[in-house]
Amino acid sequence: MEFYPNWCVAGVLAHFRISLHLTLSCGFRALHLSHPSSSANKVQQQRVPPLPRQKSFIPPQIPNPFVHEINLSPLTKLKMLLCGLFILPLRIILFMIVLLVSWLVAAIATCCCPERNEKPFNGWRRKVTQSLISTLGRLLFFSMGFHVRVEGKPASPADAPILLVAPHSSFFDAIAVIVSGMPSSVSREENISVPLFGRILRALQPVLVSRADPDSRKNTIDEIKKRATSGDWPQVLIFPEGTCTNHTCLISFKPGAFHPGVAVQPILLKYPNTLDTVTWTWQGYTVEKLLLLTLCQIWTNVTVEFLPVYVPSEDEKKDPFLYAHNVRHTMAHLKWDNIRKQLEIFASIAGSCKGGRIGIEEFARHLKLPVSDVLQELFSLFDRNKDGTIDFREYVIGMAILCNPANTEETIKMAFKLFDVDEDESITEVEFSSLLQSSLGVPDLDVSKLFRDMDADNSGKISYEEFRNFSLNHPEYAKLFTTYLEHQRYYVYMLEKEEEEDCVMFQSAANIICPIDNEEEKITISDKKED
Repeated sequence: MEFYPNWCVAGVLAHFRISLHLTLSCGFRALHLSHPSSSANKVQQQRVPPLPRQKSFIPPQIPNPFVHEINLSPLTKLKMLLCGLFILPLRIILFMIVLLVSWLVAAIATCCCPERNEKPFNGWRRKVTQSLISTLGRLLFFSMGFHVRVEGKPASPADAPILLVAPHSSFFDAIAVIVSGMPSSVSREENISVPLFGRILRALQPVLVSRADPDSRKNTIDEIKKRATSGDWPQVLIFPEGTCTNHTCLISFKPGAFHPGVAVQPILLKYPNTLDTVTWTWQGYTVEKLLLLTLCQIWTNVTVEFLPVYVPSEDEKKDPFLYAHNVRHTMAHLKWDNIRKQLEIFASIAGSCKGGRIGIEEFARHLKLPVSDVLQELFSLFDRNKDGTIDFREYVIGMAILCNPANTEETIKMAFKLFDVDEDESITEVEFSSLLQSSLGVPDLDVSKLFRDMDADNSGKISYEEFRNFSLNHPEYAKLFTTYLEHQRYYVYMLEKEEEEDCVMFQSAANIICPIDNEEEKITISDKKED
């Protein structure tokens, strides 16, 4: 459930002095009707039936995985400017030194070797690649401000000849090659010609793909099969998605890595950062801009997680597409850490409730809000069996298909602008409380504790970064807000429909009382309309 970002009709909100873009003509009238002192609010409570619950459980539309936008707040820009002035020059110098040394080592390791890989490196060449270039690679990422965390253990070539890395979202994903022991990779043939980096890539003996060759796909699969089954070549690392996405989902895996029918080790790449400057998609920033933005961060976190080796069944060995589907499903699994976190939150809410179930009072107390019509509507969406309580299963389902999909970047920005009445890029407690009091219909609502929880730096104002971080950790509020807007949309629709019916009835009554019998008068009226 999202904030309906394609609503496009603007309404002048005199009560809040802000502009809210929606596809309906809710404007001043819709939000003003929510004020507890207005008589229309009483009409709303009497006339508006609850929304159909089934619609809330329709799976949300998947966002476009090939689009990534970066929105920089003034505070973030200031931090990046300071980092660019003092840290960026040092990083560039260190980066170039490490890159030149890496190129020199790679040139030595590949000297007197053909550009096309005919046999695997052995002896000192392989040791130089695995140890020295690997160390230089880690230093290269360190010079760019990357903090790398490794979870799990890499499998040996005998246990898993092929390594699968997903989601593939950035050119920085090369870090997976470094922490995996410098395996070979599948790369475009043009990359070999890139200055400096091309020589380093040659040292890894990649499987080269030529897009100009019509037989390239078949040749690539044959080469992967040969290396995966020979026992002499190093492991082959493949990004099975084949292109970069914004890591909101895993797109379909290409079957090339699964044709050999050997065991694979899945590897998950995560960039747990507040500001995502590493994702590179078809629609978004260029390589140069992303590199500059990343270098101007104090640090960039990346987690490389090695999952257990996946051994294919006989059916999967015969069907590469089935094998690819099952591995993709495994890599997109719901992690126990997330379940444990949800369980801890659920336990904290239901701790004071008998039977370990959440009632409406506990639900309202968790959100630090009073029981209201909007809150009851949100509660009913969680309560699937309509017994007046929420168990852990209902809570997880509600968070998964209701709250988390509503907590998009666009939703958070829209909500922040709605609260930011004076448009000064911050929210005061007065602004925060006035909107919640009006939207929830509680004029004496005390939101001071909720405001303090959001105000992380205790500055008395909520910045966008603070608002965003709180929203990502508490997606229930996003759904609460969309539920309120949906009520307003539905109410305005009903009012407009009633007005249309009243207008038709009035015109019919007028014709009955004052029928136009004079033919000349009809002609006159017709002429006036044409004029």
